Amino acid sequence: MRRCLSLISWAVLCCCSWTVQAEVFTSIGQMTDLIYTEKELVKSLKEYIKAEETKLAAVKSWANRLDILTKVSTSDPEGFLGHPVNAYKLMKRLNTEWTELENLVLQDPSDGFISNMSAHKQYLPDEEDEKGAAKALMRLQDTYKLDSESFSKGKLPGVHSNVTLSADDCFDMGRIAYNDGDYYHAVLWFQQALRQLDEGEEGTATKADTLDYLSYSVYQMEDLTRAIELTRRLVAIDSSHERAGSNLRYFEKLLFKQRMEEPASEEPASEEPIQLDTYARPRDHLPEREAYEALCRGEGLQMTTARRSRLHCRYQDGNRNPRLLLKPMKEEDEWDSPRIVRYLEAMTHQEIERIKELAKPKLERATVRDPKTGVLTTAPYRVSKSAWLEAEDDPVIQRVNQRIQDITGLTVETAELLQVANYGVGGQYEPHFDFSRKDEPDAFKRLGTGNRVATFLNYMSDVEAGGATVFPDFGASIQPRKGTAVFWYNLFKSGEGDYRTRHAACPVLVGSKWVSNKWIHERGQEFLRPCGLTEVD
Repeated sequence: MRRCLSLISWAVLCCCSWTVQAEVFTSIGQMTDLIYTEKELVKSLKEYIKAEETKLAAVKSWANRLDILTKVSTSDPEGFLGHPVNAYKLMKRLNTEWTELENLVLQDPSDGFISNMSAHKQYLPDEEDEKGAAKALMRLQDTYKLDSESFSKGKLPGVHSNVTLSADDCFDMGRIAYNDGDYYHAVLWFQQALRQLDEGEEGTATKADTLDYLSYSVYQMEDLTRAIELTRRLVAIDSSHERAGSNLRYFEKLLFKQRMEEPASEEPASEEPIQLDTYARPRDHLPEREAYEALCRGEGLQMTTARRSRLHCRYQDGNRNPRLLLKPMKEEDEWDSPRIVRYLEAMTHQEIERIKELAKPKLERATVRDPKTGVLTTAPYRVSKSAWLEAEDDPVIQRVNQRIQDITGLTVETAELLQVANYGVGGQYEPHFDFSRKDEPDAFKRLGTGNRVATFLNYMSDVEAGGATVFPDFGASIQPRKGTAVFWYNLFKSGEGDYRTRHAACPVLVGSKWVSNKWIHERGQEFLRPCGLTEVD
């Protein structure tokens, strides 16, 4: 195929390598393998326990038998040994049977379990995976405004679950944030760990450990009065704590200086529990953060009733395309300007399952191109795994490509390969453009097919909570619906970019999100979508 060698180019240019041990959490599709791995390890562990129990039972039986025998022999040693059989059996036991017992005790039934563990270890998550999964929970916490207590009790929007976080789990979450210099989340999770410990829950982490981390994290959030109150509580619990005393003196000295400089600002320490809104969340690189996350929660801008009344549904036959005449597509308007439409029954269940089957072995952590260096790298704003499928891979890919061409009326001859993506725990893609902007004129130069004129996005799964596709500029929020697809133009007819199409994939709160998309390019569309008379036609 003439485009097969440009697969690497597409990965470099799409703006959109993982080893088996890194970033496992980015794909639910591949994480399912870990479920079966854990099941096999549990089976191996049970076999080890059974072997240990068998061994211990044999040793106990031997000990009980000898205990009875030695009580008899020690009551009258000479009389006992006066019987030749007893003398012989004593020699035999001490020479042979005790050696056999020694060998039995030295046997290690754990060999099979250890061997099994070693075989699977290369596929198990590592420290970076655990850290990534923790950060994913914090991302969900921020986006959907979930307090740590709700998380710890398994209370997620629209989901009833018995899955809970222990005090130790919360402590570990806090420590991951703390070690990353993220004191905002460290405070929230150490506070929850302390709350659960105060309620009587037992854990490896002590109240003193938790207060130590919490007080310093609160200090980093510039809440001196509360930091002092928490440190005093730590001193009351453990007066010999190596840091508590010096921290307390340091905090009190800072507070005294602060009060001397600004007497009017003196406030007593708050006794209210620390909540999501107690401290201001640090700002980051994303200017539309609040608008984006509000849309993910189903809030934010809404289309007026008058505009919504102009949205319609219809049958679409692709301008009397022979393949759509007998069974036209069901088309629904999702937004009027820029126009976004949804197609129902765009893919069958069988097609979806086949595409997932083809993609799973090829899934790799999605990368983005660094605009400064041009180097491919992973980024926290795109957390998913993706694979690229060619028409030659399977007839179903050819069929889907043909359907996209029939529906849109655009040629896919110059389009990129079908990209399949799977979003795992907290999987997201923050606001971005699909097309290249004027400050990156060479983005698609190597492809030789021009800019990305349009995006066709297939939803290949329902998502229990989260995972919407949102457009912060004008407030559209499109929910994933399995088997449907959405379509929009990234460029005006003039070839100018439509900056309103900046969009995002909201973090998946509960569920597994599968999508596939086709990026359609300018070349070949000259007579299918002629230029407009103005820049914004």
